[in-house]
Amino acid sequence: MKSIHVGIRRIGNSHGVVIPKPVLAQLGLNGEAGAEMTIEGDTLVLRRPASPVRGGWAEAARKIAEADDDALVMGEFGNAGDGELFW
Repeated sequence: MKSIHVGIRRIGNSHGVVIPKPVLAQLGLNGEAGAEMTIEGDTLVLRRPASPVRGGWAEAARKIAEADDDALVMGEFGNAGDGELFW
């Protein structure tokens, strides 16, 4: 892609750059996921965000619970001598 000139606009107390839709599409970026921004030397770099940590775990846990496959594997157990402790 050839270089294009974009303006820097004032947005409240900050400034911003409007990224053309075709550029966003080419990079696979969207408003929902946002982007990761870094500075490398004298270059501003935008990247697709890495997959979030534990992404999809909530949905997987829901499916396991719906399948009634969420019983404890080791069962309940206490530590030896816990009955002698007081707080």
